[in-house]
Amino acid sequence: MSFLNRFRLNNVWLSIDKIVRLIIATSLILLISYGNANADKSGIIKIPLHNWSSQIVGAQIVGELMKMIGEKVEYIRTDSKKVYQLMADGDIDLVHAIWEPAFGEYYDKAKAAGGIEEILTHEAITREEWWYPDYVEQICEGLPSWKALAKCSSKFARTDSDGKGIFIGGPKNWLKHNVERIEALKMDFVVKHVSSVGALWAELDMAISQKKPIVVYNWIPNFVSEKYSGKFIKFPSYDIRCTTDPSWGLNPSALYDCGNPESSYLKLAVNKDFEKNHPKGYALIKQINFTGQDINKMAYYVDALGLEVSIAVQKWLTEHKSKWSRWVQN
Repeated sequence: MSFLNRFRLNNVWLSIDKIVRLIIATSLILLISYGNANADKSGIIKIPLHNWSSQIVGAQIVGELMKMIGEKVEYIRTDSKKVYQLMADGDIDLVHAIWEPAFGEYYDKAKAAGGIEEILTHEAITREEWWYPDYVEQICEGLPSWKALAKCSSKFARTDSDGKGIFIGGPKNWLKHNVERIEALKMDFVVKHVSSVGALWAELDMAISQKKPIVVYNWIPNFVSEKYSGKFIKFPSYDIRCTTDPSWGLNPSALYDCGNPESSYLKLAVNKDFEKNHPKGYALIKQINFTGQDINKMAYYVDALGLEVSIAVQKWLTEHKSKWSRWVQN
């Protein structure tokens, strides 16, 4: 082999083919190291933050508990539908509040593909439905029946609703099929979509302060249960066929002629490597279990009392020490 086909490296003569093999081997090591980055070898627990108060407060409560046992934590603003695939991929370590009504299909799909370990179902149950304050029963006899509400539609009308009842349905991008339900059940209502969650509660606060009839989209757990007394509308019972088979239900030519599920899960799950990467955090996460009242308070501190999230987190920890102290000791 000629001099031009040889190179000197650290006083060792290597042939071109050896150099090529060295480059390939080094590249493979780098690729393997990069692949492991998603498995969270960083030692930092990555917790997602979404866009509603109880989730944000709850996530940071979980983070504070992790810090108490010596773990490091990072909060990451994350899409509430994409988060489950991110968890499966290892970009997010845990999701502490998986709501079945809103996100069950995204969670189930990501879990089925692998990469997720389900830890537990919280004591808290979830529900999303039309809701009214108790005093409205004095205005519309027969509530909480949906048929009674339909008969009283004119009492929920406003100057710009052409005599139809108004249902306050939250932002349009929530996609809760309220318009389809109204049409399927032939209710003389229209949906007023507000721009944000804050606008939804502003509508409710204003109506209650003036004792005006109102029906809004609400859910549990939520701060509303702490602040006001009221009830969910009783629609025809939910069945999956209501959303997939037009011939099922009261209206044989329409979907969504039923209510939402009355008792849905709230789950906690982690990336499949969480136990290996964070054994102390894993032991703790197996203990965490929130009730509906726990989560009501998380939302109440921010949405009703107007506290900053950091203050709300500390307030919850102070008021619930007897609960979480058992978790961190196990």
